[in-house]
Amino acid sequence: MDTSRAKGAVKRERVRARLLTLVETRRPGDAIPSERTLCAELDVSRPTLRAVVDELVATGRLVREHGRGMFVAPAKITQELVAEDRPGTAPRASGAWTSRVLELRDVRAGARVGRRLRVSPATALVYVARLRLVDGAPIALEHLHIPADLVPGLSPEQMEGGFYTHLRERLGISLAHATQSIEPTVLGEDEARLLDVPVLSPALLFDRVTVDASDRPVEYVRSLYRGDRYRIVSRLAVGRDDGGRPVADASRASAWWGNVEGNH
Repeated sequence: MDTSRAKGAVKRERVRARLLTLVETRRPGDAIPSERTLCAELDVSRPTLRAVVDELVATGRLVREHGRGMFVAPAKITQELVAEDRPGTAPRASGAWTSRVLELRDVRAGARVGRRLRVSPATALVYVARLRLVDGAPIALEHLHIPADLVPGLSPEQMEGGFYTHLRERLGISLAHATQSIEPTVLGEDEARLLDVPVLSPALLFDRVTVDASDRPVEYVRSLYRGDRYRIVSRLAVGRDDGGRPVADASRASAWWGNVEGNH
């Protein structure tokens, strides 16, 4: 074993534990002790401390402001996964969610989107790009494709006022379920500028198809959520195997409806 590397890892973990304790016992915006103070307290070098600080800044736990110091970052927006036997009942993610439409235009489905919506490539769709905000701060960038015949005359105001509410209350469309995948990615230059983060910042990529009660796809959405401000929590049902040992049943919490109702 490389003893020096092992000692270094132990030091970094000690620094990480101390910084996380400071974060968890303070409020967003509160100051963290200076690097000099922390190095003296923890008996570590400046490079060791900065490596851990850089990690916590990148993951959205700390904010570093030039000339001012380090501060506790804003709390992450948390969305809970829900079980398949409770579709459409996901707890609302925290904060006041609003939307701003960046673009709304008619397009043709094309091969890739057509496959997702189960329509021909020539089918007319409405394409919407919108920015999602929480308490006024950008949190996600969404690209929606919707069959045009489902939403005649769709306006930016209707999208900003709650798309699912518009479908249900104005158009009589009952949504049934959604299939969604989630994977990590990084943000390009244009995306980062819209979400007010540095280029190549971590993000979560959501890919979702939502269908109505007759199993007709009503939307295909690709969304980019800021990795420093958004997280997902899953609840697992714990049972026991034949030997009496606890077993987590992930399948019961594997389906997620997304930001439904007022959040969408």
